[in-house]
Amino acid sequence: MRIGLITGEYPPLEGGVGDFTRELARALVDLGHQVMVITGSSIADRIADSPIRVEPIVPRWTHICWRVIGDAARRLKLDVLNLQYEPAAYAMQIGINLFPWWYHRQPIHAPVVTTFHDLLVPYLFPKAGALRWKIVELLARSSDAVIVTNEEDRLKLQTSNFKLQSPISNLHLIPIGSNIQPSLPPEFDRDLERARWGAGKNDWLTAYFGFLNMSKGGLTLLRGVGLLANDGLPARLLLIGGRTGSSDPTNARYAGEVDRALASVGLHDRVQSTGYVDPPQVSAAMAAADVIALPYADGVSFRRGSLMAALAHGKAIVTTQPRAAIPELVDGENCVLVPPEDASALASGVRRVMAEPGLRLRLEIGAHRLARRFTWDKIAARSVEVFRGVTS
Repeated sequence: MRIGLITGEYPPLEGGVGDFTRELARALVDLGHQVMVITGSSIADRIADSPIRVEPIVPRWTHICWRVIGDAARRLKLDVLNLQYEPAAYAMQIGINLFPWWYHRQPIHAPVVTTFHDLLVPYLFPKAGALRWKIVELLARSSDAVIVTNEEDRLKLQTSNFKLQSPISNLHLIPIGSNIQPSLPPEFDRDLERARWGAGKNDWLTAYFGFLNMSKGGLTLLRGVGLLANDGLPARLLLIGGRTGSSDPTNARYAGEVDRALASVGLHDRVQSTGYVDPPQVSAAMAAADVIALPYADGVSFRRGSLMAALAHGKAIVTTQPRAAIPELVDGENCVLVPPEDASALASGVRRVMAEPGLRLRLEIGAHRLARRFTWDKIAARSVEVFRGVTS
């Protein structure tokens, strides 16, 4: 198949949707398909050599993108378009939401499959209220098929009822994979890597991976580590990855809040940050940690790339209880689940993992086992099944 992947961000831009698109494209090529990535023109001069064909041709994600994408689909003779939706990646513009509606009214068009990385709403105008959700729902209803990455989003779309229409059909659940594959050099020394981040052999090194985002619980994390430190425990924190990413402007404001909180709790000597680093360095930092803490304010979900990375690295994970049941996540078997936005509970979860070596080992084994369900070859194969369903 000739597959076009539409994305508002793509490396070298920092962002989970861009990383997802790159990994999916690679896996689709490995399965023998031809893949073209259609993205913003801002990266036209910064694309690294890659086996994936990248078309950085969209100047803005307003209505201008419609004809640009449509012309590219015809020129490239694409069999299907797979739109990667996350509003911040498209500068919160609604142009991309309306693209399938417009495109299907053209005399020649390919099927459009939309992958929802979340169900956040774009910006319209002040006090737009419920209309913002209708724009998201219109994107789903005007697509030939819809892919969601987690059960909570599936339930929300399946039960949505826009103007008393029937439930959205052709809806598929395909979780994401890890954008960071375990990759340690032969000379890797865990003790040296820990020392690089100020942690000794007996320190409790908790790591957090991802941007500082309001939904990811950075403030709860700092307060939890502060509670451990106040109890006289050798707790240290390593923040892995870039601070804010390239797409969501609210991340910078939240990162400032985290900085102010860090100053107020007096943890500067216990907190280190890697900054934005390449995947092997992320992998090394994860391997150095004793536990990965992911205190999502909205609950753990399989749409979270940081969770998938922690699973892929076989780490002991402390995270927050999901909003919708996730049977695959079992407290005490492949993670420790605590209530969201509860620093005391988070601290207790980390303490529990560090105080019980048997639990920590069980969590690591369980994480490795669960990660096998989310490999990119499986994700790509399931995506192709959806694509074939709308092109046959």
